[in-house]
Amino acid sequence: MHIQTLTLQNFRNYENETFAFSDGINVLYGKNAQGKTNCAEAVFYLCTGTSPRAHKDRQMIRSGQECARIAAVAQTRFGSVRIEADIYETKREVRVNGGKISRNADLLGNIDGVFFSPSELRMIQDGPEERRRFLNVSISQISKSYYTALVRYNKILEQRNALLKNRDLSLVLETLPVWDVQFCRYAAELICWRKEYVNMLAPLAAEKHARLTDGAERLEIEADRRYGSDKEEVAAALLRELSVNYERDVRLGFTASGPHRDDLKILIGGKEARVYGSQGQTRTAALSLKLAEVDIFRKLTGEDPVLILDDVMSELDLARRRKLLAEIDGIQAILTCTHTEKVLFGKTVRKIRIVDGKIKNRPAPAV
Repeated sequence: MHIQTLTLQNFRNYENETFAFSDGINVLYGKNAQGKTNCAEAVFYLCTGTSPRAHKDRQMIRSGQECARIAAVAQTRFGSVRIEADIYETKREVRVNGGKISRNADLLGNIDGVFFSPSELRMIQDGPEERRRFLNVSISQISKSYYTALVRYNKILEQRNALLKNRDLSLVLETLPVWDVQFCRYAAELICWRKEYVNMLAPLAAEKHARLTDGAERLEIEADRRYGSDKEEVAAALLRELSVNYERDVRLGFTASGPHRDDLKILIGGKEARVYGSQGQTRTAALSLKLAEVDIFRKLTGEDPVLILDDVMSELDLARRRKLLAEIDGIQAILTCTHTEKVLFGKTVRKIRIVDGKIKNRPAPAV
C-alpha cells in the first residue's frame, strides 16, 4: 500500500499544493513551522478520519477560508483508491472513489496508516487514556467490527453514566440491568480484540526494541487485567462485576468497570516506563510500539501501512537513526525533518522541500 499523490487546498497553511510520493522513503524537509507536520497530519486524517493534533476539524481550515480539502490517490493490493475530505466549520464531507460516505467506519481500512511524532510519547508517559487511544486507533483500522463496537459502547456508557446521576434510586436500580446486557456485549468485543492485539504487539515490540538498543534493554507489554478466554466468558464476568458494584457506581456517579478503565503495563528493564523511564528510553519504547504496529498491519491485512514519522530523527542518536532506517526499508514512509543531509546516510529517497506551505522543489522520481 502506498500513497501516490496528496492534494491540500486551504488546509492549515497550504493554499493549493499537490505532493507526489514514491513508494519508498519520502522526506519533507525545511525550517520549523513551514508546514511539514501539517502534511503528515493530512495523510493520517485520510487514513483514520481523525487528526492526531486537532480537537476540532475546523482548526485545520486555512485562516480566512470557509473550507479545507484533502485528497489522496493510493495504490493498494485491491487496486487504486481515491479519498477526498471537504472540511467545513460545522461538518465534513468524505468520498471514497467518488461515493459519499456518512460513517467513519466506511473510511477506515481504505488507506492504513501508522503515525509517530514527539507527542506520541504521551502514550508512555501519560495516563491510561493515551494507551487506550493507541489501541483504539490501531485496531479500528484493522477491524470495522471493533470500531462499530467502540462507538456503540461509548454511547451506552454515556447513557449509563447519565442514569447513575439520576436522583431516583429505585429507577436507577431497575434500569441498570437493562443497559448492562448491551454494555457487556460490546465491552466483550473490545476486550477480546485488545487481548488478541496485545498478544501480537508484545513480542514484536520487544524485538524492535532489542534491535534499536542492541539488546541493552528489555521492553515488556501486557494488559493490566484479564477478564476471560472468550466473548461469552468476558461478558458474563463483567456483568457480574457491574451487578455487585451498583452502589459504588451510584455513589461515584459513573461506571468504574469496563474497557474504558483498562490500561497497558509498559515495562523497560522490569520497571514501569511511565514512572522510571528516561526521555530517551520513552522515545525508543514508543517508536518500538509503532514499528511493531506496522508488522501487525502487514500480518492482518496482507500489506504494509503508510508509515508517517514526524520529526523523529532529531531526538535519536546516530546509531538509532541508522537502525530505524533499516527497519523501515521497503515500505512507504513519509518522514519530516529539518536537515536531510543529517538523516539519510546515502539512502535513495524522494526529497521535498517545504517553505511557508509551498513545495519549493518538484522531485524527480526516486531511483
